[in-house]
Amino acid sequence: MKKGDVWRVRIPPSPGHAQTGERPAIIIQEDGFITSLPTVLIVPFTSTLAAARFGGTLIVQPDKQNGLTLPSVALVFQVRALDKRNCLTKLGALDHQTLDQVFDVLDRLTGR
Repeated sequence: MKKGDVWRVRIPPSPGHAQTGERPAIIIQEDGFITSLPTVLIVPFTSTLAAARFGGTLIVQPDKQNGLTLPSVALVFQVRALDKRNCLTKLGALDHQTLDQVFDVLDRLTGR
């Protein structure tokens, strides 16, 4: 498990508008913390392209490297910590340019 990997994850149910269920997600945590913590920071995906209307999102096209099978919206505004036991299967990894775009969106969201 490394920063930039795309994993199929299981996000436990929670109240409100947060994503739940099994879905692809991007690992955004620095590698050194991945090995030392029981949780990992993720950005969930949705295949509902209408979600791109929200600020804090990024459309990612599927390719052989990232392992996505459909155009997907990275819901950067829904970044969260997830217990690593809920990371089910590695699907692939984002290319460096797309991962940089994810972090650009995160920087805008946090005012960095």
